[in-house]
Amino acid sequence: MITWNRPSKACNGFATVVASSFVGPEVLSCKAESLAMSSTEEFDVTIPSDTAKGREVQEQIVGGMESRGYSPRDVFGVRLALEEALVNAIKHGNKMDPDKVVNVKWEIDEQHVRVVIEDQGEGFTVEEVPDPTDEENLDKPGGRGIMLMRSFMSVVEYNESGNRLTLEKRTDDVDED
Repeated sequence: MITWNRPSKACNGFATVVASSFVGPEVLSCKAESLAMSSTEEFDVTIPSDTAKGREVQEQIVGGMESRGYSPRDVFGVRLALEEALVNAIKHGNKMDPDKVVNVKWEIDEQHVRVVIEDQGEGFTVEEVPDPTDEENLDKPGGRGIMLMRSFMSVVEYNESGNRLTLEKRTDDVDED
């Protein structure tokens, strides 16, 4: 089951579609607020340690980007970063523990999407993850996901304990191709 936190206002039509596509009649409540003079929407959802539920959240965020006209390149990059981040939170952070949950908060408008993913795991020290491009690490599996997130996102920040990740993509970023 996915838990939606109650907003200060009733859910608008978009949030209702999002909520019903997640869990149908099991929806507890949802959060989607349109901020004054902006089409910014904010969501706060708690999911179980289940990668299928993580994919549902990922697709809702990507759908919000597509409906706002984000470029295919930005949508691709955010989709990839979200998949990596959500799978890491569920598999590595919560270790697939069914008693643990992942909280995902996101806000989206026409200029940026910001996602905060927090698991209930012990965390890690991101600086201790080996650089996968160093010669001695080319055959090692670790670190590639973080590298990919950093290459596609405008902001990639971990909290001090390493169990909360903030990802942000801004449309005003200039591609370096």
